[in-house]
Amino acid sequence: MMQTPLSLNHFLARAKQYHGDVEIVTRMPDKSLHRQTYADFNRRALALAEVLVKAGIRPGDRVATLCWNHYAHLECYFGIPAAGAVMHNLNLRLFPHDIAFIVNHAKDRVLIVDDVLLPLLAQFAKDVKFERVIVVPLTGKPVNAGHEDYEALLKTATGDFQPVGVDENAPCGMCYTSGTTGSPKGVVYSHRSTVLHTLVAALPGTLSVSGTDTVLPVVPMFHANAWGLPYLATFVGAKLVLPGPHLDSDSLLELYQNERVTVTGGVPTIWLSLLQTLRANPGKYDLVPGMRMLVGGSAAPESLFRGFDEFGLVVGTAWGMTETSPLGTVSVLTPGMRALPQEEQYAFRVKQGMAAPLVDIRLVGEEGEVPWDGKSVGEIQVRGPWITGSYHELPRNESSFTADGWLRTGDVGCIDENGFLRLTDRTKDLIKSGGEWISSVDLENAVMGHPAVLEAAVIAVAHPRWAERPLAVIVLRPGMTATADDIRDHLAHTFAKWQLPEAYEFVTEIPRTSTGKFLKTRLRETYRDWKWD
Repeated sequence: MMQTPLSLNHFLARAKQYHGDVEIVTRMPDKSLHRQTYADFNRRALALAEVLVKAGIRPGDRVATLCWNHYAHLECYFGIPAAGAVMHNLNLRLFPHDIAFIVNHAKDRVLIVDDVLLPLLAQFAKDVKFERVIVVPLTGKPVNAGHEDYEALLKTATGDFQPVGVDENAPCGMCYTSGTTGSPKGVVYSHRSTVLHTLVAALPGTLSVSGTDTVLPVVPMFHANAWGLPYLATFVGAKLVLPGPHLDSDSLLELYQNERVTVTGGVPTIWLSLLQTLRANPGKYDLVPGMRMLVGGSAAPESLFRGFDEFGLVVGTAWGMTETSPLGTVSVLTPGMRALPQEEQYAFRVKQGMAAPLVDIRLVGEEGEVPWDGKSVGEIQVRGPWITGSYHELPRNESSFTADGWLRTGDVGCIDENGFLRLTDRTKDLIKSGGEWISSVDLENAVMGHPAVLEAAVIAVAHPRWAERPLAVIVLRPGMTATADDIRDHLAHTFAKWQLPEAYEFVTEIPRTSTGKFLKTRLRETYRDWKWD
């Protein structure tokens, strides 16, 4: 058989050759709609690749993006790899000092940034050294001196550029994860891993997307590559709708209705808000019957599935992480499950589903592998062609990878006799709020940095909107006082607003284990029924 390298450049060429007239729609900052075709996209992505190569970008160099979901970001997804470089999308929701650390660790040479995000760039610009800053003028305003205009740069291209040939194992993309304590870690995706991930994601039994679909990724393109949806839509020629910075329910529902969206993806908090809007406005929106709504980032409550069923919309769940590109498991009911009464189907629909094709999964406990009986729990470990085998410029260690080559995800769950995974807990006491990880240990250390605090433990408490929010349990030093506002103000210098504890409980002591560690299982039980104001 021919040894044809798997490359995103094939996706780029195919988009023009077979799907050139299919639309890519973007909602701009002023809420107007920008429309172009895949043929336009192909031409502009190649123009971006050409100007990057002319600027001295070489294979393997990192080009960062600080962008929302829009047409130019999609061009970066393919134009940067076409230059032989690595697209490194930066998470704009992180605290500025974390973004600066990530930029410096990745050694990003060039930044492509939305003009509406220049105020964020200004907060960490002094701590990084980009060779060039290219601004996407989404608002149409002139680009300031010292920066380069994205649109003006594309116009300098000759139009006859050919993508740089790369080995299929060469890197094409990069994301950093803050899913553990300590510094963020980089995950590097190859052309081969991304192509294989896309091929499997398109299959019936996984995400089942084809050229007849209209896809709208609500999940940001800087969050695990929008779960691969931009690559997937481009590959199959699906109409792609990008919401820009407008992620409120009314804006999304309007796009769903007017653009006739059939497939969308986002975290539970988005869907909870959207369901509330639908219920408050009966009959206002005419959505495509059976629109499929992929939910990931954290486990979704059964009420979410039931709620959207009332409107003829179908919620499907999946599990993954930055390290898994991110598709790890997908919950698609088997024929036997579909034959069950609808009430019984919910028990399976809320689970994270079975491993995607080409992904191996196992559960490991203290005594070794755990049986798939739906009750026994263990750490979820995975391996496969799009599962990371190491972190960028970090040595492999046993806390992340097993000796026999499996990724230790840090998630805990059980798998039933059908092979369906159900998440039950997480290791290292991480909190997942709105689809984003928050480190309880980092918060604890910062809280205990307040002069009035003796001890502090931070736990996850169920929240009706954000799935989980941090609750700080605090013991004050004898004779000293502090309020919740005092602690919050102390933390605000180090953490982003969404990372701050939602509530503060002052106690006389924190339960401990026999080894002196905080007994968080006891705390979770104590505050399990916490009532939010």
